[in-house]
Amino acid sequence: MPKPKLRDSHKLEYSEDYPLNEIPERIITDIGGYMIYLLHIGRKDVSGADWGDAFARAIGGTHLDSPLGIADVVKNKVAWSMKTVKCLKNPFDCKSVRLISGRCSPDYSYGITDPHKDVQATGRAVLNIWNERVNIAQDEYSQIRTSVLIRSEDLLSYTLYETESHRFVPSNYRWSVNKNGNLVGTEIATNRDVFTWQPHGSQFTISETVPSCAVKFKVKQPTVISYSDVLERIYFDENWVTIVNG
Repeated sequence: MPKPKLRDSHKLEYSEDYPLNEIPERIITDIGGYMIYLLHIGRKDVSGADWGDAFARAIGGTHLDSPLGIADVVKNKVAWSMKTVKCLKNPFDCKSVRLISGRCSPDYSYGITDPHKDVQATGRAVLNIWNERVNIAQDEYSQIRTSVLIRSEDLLSYTLYETESHRFVPSNYRWSVNKNGNLVGTEIATNRDVFTWQPHGSQFTISETVPSCAVKFKVKQPTVISYSDVLERIYFDENWVTIVNG
């Protein structure tokens, strides 16, 4: 069914390159090319910033590369939160991932100085902080997605999927403390552990199931350009380096 026409619908209009999690082959190919480029220049791993650069280039978007907010890559009125996870085994067989989703400080936001005194209150505070970040992003963008790239140890195999970023209902979860002193949020309906919050560092992690529709792709190992090759290709001269004293 098409979207209804509303008098205030201009506030929600956005240009969508593709539907959620239906990533075109041309974008996958472009992302694969960027990974090959990183391998060619000798990179041993892919950072979150690399993943943001690769995806922004592939879709023709802008990589904000900012530590604030959940919008990392934007195009028109769509924003993506970029996450990459290393799988020590085969990423094609990965069934679930834990996504580091920013820092939530109940002390700063709510004045909760002892997070273990009332873990249910602390857990609600953590989710409220996340929900407010989603609210802020939705004030500016009509759709917020999370783009997850699962990478292999050798950077030759990848699994890619998207989800729609959304708020969580705090009453749907109960909180407990694990052996490391971290708070764990469990979904009451399914008894599945969904969240982890670390008091030291305030790191907030969301656990997700990898969807069956996730895209799986491989890249070819390229030759690796050496340090001396780079200097030779750019005609490096010792006069390019100026030593400035005092």
